[in-house]
Amino acid sequence: MLDNVDMSRQINEKTAVEALTALAQPTRIDVFRRLIKCYPDEIAAGEIARQCKMRHNTMSTHLAILSRAGLVSVRKEGRMMHYSAKFERFQGLMAFLLQDCCHGRAEICAPLVAELNCCLPAKERKKLHV
Repeated sequence: MLDNVDMSRQINEKTAVEALTALAQPTRIDVFRRLIKCYPDEIAAGEIARQCKMRHNTMSTHLAILSRAGLVSVRKEGRMMHYSAKFERFQGLMAFLLQDCCHGRAEICAPLVAELNCCLPAKERKKLHV
């Protein structure tokens, strides 16, 4: 049986499907985006539920699904659960989705790569467009 993530952090098809399935629900994608936005910081489960205007037990189910898919990690402190995005897994998922995107034709991928460079100043992102 293949490991879900190999040593180069590449994700296989089974793991990608599990992650995408977990994200294919409005509340879970919202939660995951909130965790990515605050990465590397954590958010307490109760705070996530409050932000999403959702009951704690319902949110707990969503967080468990994201955790089983390997997209979030949890740290328990007493009775509190703190969640954070597994950024390396997210990067691996993006790499898996894009690995065969342009067949070596940079002009096809350049606009997408520029969009993914969201941390770069706009001027530098624009340089990446072909």
